[in-house]
Amino acid sequence: MHHGWLGQVLGGLAAATLAGAAMSAQAQAPAQAPTPKSACAAPEFSQFDFWVGRWDVTGTGKPLVVAHSLIEKVYGCGLRENWMPKNGQDGGSLSIYVPAEKGWRQTWIDSSGAHVEFKGGWNGKAMILAGDWPGADGKPNLVRMTYTLAADGSVRQAGEASGDGGKTWMPAFDFTYRKAAS
Repeated sequence: MHHGWLGQVLGGLAAATLAGAAMSAQAQAPAQAPTPKSACAAPEFSQFDFWVGRWDVTGTGKPLVVAHSLIEKVYGCGLRENWMPKNGQDGGSLSIYVPAEKGWRQTWIDSSGAHVEFKGGWNGKAMILAGDWPGADGKPNLVRMTYTLAADGSVRQAGEASGDGGKTWMPAFDFTYRKAAS
């Protein structure tokens, strides 16, 4: 009988001691550090923000909408593109400024199975990204895209291609992004 009663008392005493120690540790824990400044607070992370929005896309100088595009700021640091052309060959990209490279990276994938890594950066007037997009024959096809903000708020994306490693360039595509009505 005494063992049962003593066990209860000792068990209760141990539990009270542990609870007191835990409360004491909490009271002595250092105050939480202030929330650190965002890792993406540097102005370079905002260089491509002019492209953020819901867009109707036309061939430059043409009235027919060929695609819709949704460009979103994601994860505080990057941009996500959702390309929705009228022909159904959807695709998209993730873009981010990479401080160690002092430039931008964009990864493009689409419904044809294409995967392209672009690199580049802001030149003070436009975002310029280039990457190897293999041609239908499998040969290298360097693609350079220039994104420029116009005074009316539209964005022009002009693409050029080079089959000789960038020695010569040919126009490949030319789109104008205008804010969607809805």
